[in-house]
Amino acid sequence: MKSKMRSLLVLTTGLILGVTLAIGQGVIADKDSAPKGVLPLDELSAFTEVFASIKKDYVEEVSDKTLLENAIRGMLSGLDPHSSYLDEDSYKELREGTTGEFGGLGIEVGLSEDGFVRVITPIDDTPAQRAGVKAGDLVIRLDEKPVKGLTLHQAVKIMRGKVGEEIVLTILREGEQKPLKITIKRDIIKVKSVRQRDLGDGFGYVRISQFQSRTGENLTDAIKKLTDENGGKLKGLVLDLRNNPGGVLNAAVDVSDAFIDDGLIVYTEGRIANSRMKFSATPQRLIDGAPLVVLVNGGSASASEIVAGALQDHKRALILGTRTFGKGSVQTILPLNRKSALKLTTARYFTPSGRSIQAEGIVPDIEIKPAKVTHLDNGGFKRIKEADLSRHLENHKGNGGDKKKAGDKEKEEEKQPLVETDYQLFEALNLLKGLTILQQEH
Repeated sequence: MKSKMRSLLVLTTGLILGVTLAIGQGVIADKDSAPKGVLPLDELSAFTEVFASIKKDYVEEVSDKTLLENAIRGMLSGLDPHSSYLDEDSYKELREGTTGEFGGLGIEVGLSEDGFVRVITPIDDTPAQRAGVKAGDLVIRLDEKPVKGLTLHQAVKIMRGKVGEEIVLTILREGEQKPLKITIKRDIIKVKSVRQRDLGDGFGYVRISQFQSRTGENLTDAIKKLTDENGGKLKGLVLDLRNNPGGVLNAAVDVSDAFIDDGLIVYTEGRIANSRMKFSATPQRLIDGAPLVVLVNGGSASASEIVAGALQDHKRALILGTRTFGKGSVQTILPLNRKSALKLTTARYFTPSGRSIQAEGIVPDIEIKPAKVTHLDNGGFKRIKEADLSRHLENHKGNGGDKKKAGDKEKEEEKQPLVETDYQLFEALNLLKGLTILQQEH
């Protein structure tokens, strides 16, 4: 058992992090005289009586294995929303999730206080996102099966199913008067951690959808491509962490380190020595001090909050968007055998300035809620132009005049302005441009 403890996995939101844990041996003693940490005799006696009663009197025969696994699940589910027992299937799914490829719908979920499945965020370019599932949705039915009363593991198992088969999610959504029914076809989920995009005029955009083991390397590659496309230098960068549920702690540290020269990035505190860890920056910068804006929202959780909190505390970036999810706890994976494990909350993490994000989240420097913007030509009024006048002269292009191909004109018309497609990103780009002007003046 001790040898396994040395290679434990630690999680933020369902993915690997990195803290170890030691388990002491319990001693049975009388309740009144039992010192702290000693197993109480009366409670153990009650447990064995319940166990025996179920074995003897329950309407159907139940195996010892099932009863003991249920007892373990009960102990862990009573602690917090993130501690749980991982049976063979769950443990396998957890390991698959860290590789960025697995089967399912493509949503990160948790249990709400009223027993429903809450969508933390849909993952980019997955069946759930394409079907219109949104962060904050409450799933109340899976096909015709009510979610209330199911454990999170049971609900996730139903949603996984076979690739190619459909499932109907009945969803409660804020602002909707009645439940929504969304049909989703299960598929192999391949999560691409990092995507980049040139915003023009020397500004770049990088989207991190999930923190995987190679996200730090992928970020470096993405920024290098953007830099090469812009003559060897970026004027500024937008880092998009919206709807990013978290992931590998080391990846979050690598991403933060890419923009911070020195100092603390994040630290964790727990009851045991091995759960107290510190991560510091190294002298390397990918964009050489150029302005940085980070986009966050209520679907930005855990590792995303580590990055946003570190960059905010070091005053290296402006955080724009809405308050983040608020998951500031660390989960350790303790293998029990080759087929099962415990996922146990062992620590809290803190930003460099000592802020705990747990149940609070990161408050953006500039709050901008999602909005839909429509252009109003001429202030909304129809103005008469020369071409509208009767008997107007036709336009004739001179030699070498301004000529546009029909295809180019069609592309221009099809391309929607950024302000209409993503208002928060539009505002982030405007902010970057302003910061760049100020930086040049000083």
